[in-house]
Amino acid sequence: MPDPDSIIRQLWKAARRDSSSQIYTILDAARNESIYSSVMDFQGEYCCLFGEGIPEVLAKASPYLIRLQSGHPFTTWLINEGWGDSWGIFLESSASLERLRRHFREFLKVKDEEGEELFFRYYDPRVLRTYLPTCNETEAGIFFGPVHSFLLEDEDSNILLTYSHGHAGWTFDSISLS
Repeated sequence: MPDPDSIIRQLWKAARRDSSSQIYTILDAARNESIYSSVMDFQGEYCCLFGEGIPEVLAKASPYLIRLQSGHPFTTWLINEGWGDSWGIFLESSASLERLRRHFREFLKVKDEEGEELFFRYYDPRVLRTYLPTCNETEAGIFFGPVHSFLLEDEDSNILLTYSHGHAGWTFDSISLS
């Protein structure tokens, strides 16, 4: 595993480009049982993308959108425990948590060719790094919405992938963390 401080520096490097930008994560509580309890203990901004008032069994397997802080113990725990294990994705945006929640809820379900509804687990880095390169400019614009950049672990956890969207379209970069 790369140095956790190196990962945190790279994540916040994206946010320093715009003073209003924040770093968020979407974590999949189904990936590890410690995620749900850690999110419930978190003393910051977060929300469940499946909504409020859902049964606990579903809440323990739900995706959570969390606004991170670079020096916060939760952020350190997340990088130390979850990096390389596909716990979730990171994103940089100047939008509020509520605006992002509304945006990301739109993509939780998709329809297949037969019209059957399926869950779209875009918050799994293995899924997102496969999905984003298939998007055309219009699709990328819709998916990115208020997000400036998606940042996620590569298959090789020593590499941070960044997908950014702006006026000139969207770009991709890979950053070595070692």
